[in-house]
Amino acid sequence: MGKVLDELKEKYVVDTMKGVVNHIMESIKRIRSDEVEALSNCLVNALYEGRRVLVVGVGRSGLVGKSFAVRLMHLGFKVHVIGDTIVPPLRPGDILIAVSGSGRSKLVIDAAEVAKSLGAKVVALTSFRDSPLASLSDVVVEIPGRFKVSSEEDYFSRQILGIYEPLSPIASLFEATAMAFLDGLIVELSHRLRERSSTPK
Repeated sequence: MGKVLDELKEKYVVDTMKGVVNHIMESIKRIRSDEVEALSNCLVNALYEGRRVLVVGVGRSGLVGKSFAVRLMHLGFKVHVIGDTIVPPLRPGDILIAVSGSGRSKLVIDAAEVAKSLGAKVVALTSFRDSPLASLSDVVVEIPGRFKVSSEEDYFSRQILGIYEPLSPIASLFEATAMAFLDGLIVELSHRLRERSSTPK
């Protein structure tokens, strides 16, 4: 039997994992229950009203968004990810869920602006309540993690210019916290949907 990770020399692995976990635990104290309630109600109503849910994000945030979309699909939502091959148009009352730590990614902002113009609801998951994305959104859930905005705000511009975020836990705290939050939200939604379906009409 090999030694458990805590007994190995790979202290950077252990320290990083502990740092991320500690950040997520601290974030629980800062995520507002009224924001979670607003998002939960928004999604539950969307399912029962047959509304579409589109998810958008870029980079690691986009991967978090895709993971959440898969979970929503398992619950029966009509959900799609912007950038996939087949994405239906948004209609009034549909929902756009935008995941962006900075709240300034150009693609995400553009998607939010178009969604608003079509009468859809915009939900933002971001670290910055005063960001352009948050100002466009009907529901904002502040996810602690991103501490500063990159000097080059647009994700694709950073890619082309070769500007990469540091390979350190601080660069991925938003995504790790958002993933944990959204997994928790899925469990919350599943319980609410089960209770609603079992309630006599």
